[in-house]
Amino acid sequence: MALEQVKTYQVQQPVQPQRRQDQQPQPQQQPVKKPWFTKGEKVLYTFGIVLVAVLAVIVVSFSSSVDTLNRDVQQLQTQVQDVQAQNNSLHAEVQELSNPNRILTIAEENGLTIRNAEVRQANNTP
Repeated sequence: MALEQVKTYQVQQPVQPQRRQDQQPQPQQQPVKKPWFTKGEKVLYTFGIVLVAVLAVIVVSFSSSVDTLNRDVQQLQTQVQDVQAQNNSLHAEVQELSNPNRILTIAEENGLTIRNAEVRQANNTP
């Protein structure tokens, strides 16, 4: 009976020769990481940043040139005020030197005499 049990046992569970395979570790499939930005978004963001940087450089350059022009205008205004002050001073000096009494005293000092004449001041008429 033991023989029959062994035969039935072998019939019920056939033994297959096991092949020994080199067991290579199968790479585990890691979940694919989704990038934060797509390629198109990266291009758009890069273009936007470059555009903002270029505009910033243009604004700074324009501001610098405006400041330079303002300084030049202030210097010219200062020069104009100085020239106007000199003109006013010279105009007052001309008025003082053209006083008829002064002219008569200088004429008498140099030996000129006025005979029964009326001294008038000639005005520049436009």
